[in-house]
Amino acid sequence: MKHILLAALLAASFPAFASDTTKTETIKVNGDCGMCEATIEKAAMLPGVEKAEWDMDTKRLTITYNPEKVTLEAVQKSIAAEGYDTEMLQATDAAYKALPQCCQYNRKMN
Repeated sequence: MKHILLAALLAASFPAFASDTTKTETIKVNGDCGMCEATIEKAAMLPGVEKAEWDMDTKRLTITYNPEKVTLEAVQKSIAAEGYDTEMLQATDAAYKALPQCCQYNRKMN
């Protein structure tokens, strides 16, 4: 009986421990359309990222990640490599120009 109670106690406390290692942050990422949304979210999903959602209207990416496994800078580098400017990093001109026409947003950050 003690083992069952101990196992139940450990199982119940594990989600609380796991949530302590994740962070949720919001960063600005330029883009214009649904294709941008799909590409930005996919680029953000590095190992250690649990969730990535980009809002087309606000140009904000909300990510939930484990900072012990991935950095916010690494996520932004991955997004910039796809052609999208973030608040920290600007995509190369070549990556930006490789975007489909509908995804070539105004490159000035607000």
